[in-house]
Amino acid sequence: MRIATYNVEWFDALFDDDNTMLFDSQKSGRHGVTRGDQLDALGHVFKALDADLVMVVEAPDTHKSRDTRVALTRFAAHFGLRANACETGFVNQTQQEIACLYDPKSLQLKHDPIGQPTGKKGSPDAPRFDGVFRWDLDVDAKSDPIRFSKPPLELAVETTAGHLLRMIGVHVKSKAPHGARNAADVMRISIDNRRKQLAQCIWLRARVDYHLEQGDSLIVLGDLNDGPGLDEYEQLFGRSGVEILLGEADGARLYDPHAQQAISRRGSAAPTTARFYLGKNRRYLQALLDYIMVSADLRARDPVWRIWHPFEDPDCFHDKPICDALLTASDHFPVSLDIEL
Repeated sequence: MRIATYNVEWFDALFDDDNTMLFDSQKSGRHGVTRGDQLDALGHVFKALDADLVMVVEAPDTHKSRDTRVALTRFAAHFGLRANACETGFVNQTQQEIACLYDPKSLQLKHDPIGQPTGKKGSPDAPRFDGVFRWDLDVDAKSDPIRFSKPPLELAVETTAGHLLRMIGVHVKSKAPHGARNAADVMRISIDNRRKQLAQCIWLRARVDYHLEQGDSLIVLGDLNDGPGLDEYEQLFGRSGVEILLGEADGARLYDPHAQQAISRRGSAAPTTARFYLGKNRRYLQALLDYIMVSADLRARDPVWRIWHPFEDPDCFHDKPICDALLTASDHFPVSLDIEL
């Protein structure tokens, strides 16, 4: 079975308000790429992935006449994908939903959120992901309200062979200092965003602990907008959100080989899953942001991870059509996990 996560940059911009794909020469949300070219590239990438399940990060919006499920199932049907059914969770207001495309012949799944709903006051006990988590962000002995702008998608999954899984699709808040007007603003906003991002990962980790204590087979996958050694602000807090989510000390741990490699090689070369163009510097920045983390019982099945990077994966690099499609389709590259289930 192949399980994948893929952040598709502004997938929403490729559909009209009737959930129809826009195969035209108008600009997409990607710099220098038309909507038609991006759709064709995405179709090529999804076909090459040939996954049983793809956690789609930045999926098309659900709002008024727009519907994530309709848009993605039409996309899957047009390109003849095996993963042609779609499940979504709590709708958000960012035009970037978290959705799951899957092959209904390989597995069945449903949105199955854990935790209690909350009011505006929130709860410190890892509430449902569309609620409010209370956590002391600035060590002033007073808890602060934490919300997910994109609530994680919790899935109960059963394979055709009868294996039960829990999956959590994530898109954790970006740490970029949006709205900064000067260097002082950059530092203040970056530190504030780092605190919020860590609190979200603590909330996620509490849910991970719950599932591991229940003995569940668990996969956490998606875009964490974070990684060991990714920025200098991590030094203020001593750890990254990725390390919190993987688990620390003697507790039960999740595993992702790319995350582990980044931790062990902090400050040196590590795998990358995203590539962004920096206009002012006229160069590209690469980063490890996308992960598929698994519980110990799934790791024991000897799964194989792969980052579909057009330059770092030799099979992608030597296959010009897929290499070009990956570069056109998104600023992130898919991560896949092959596992016997």
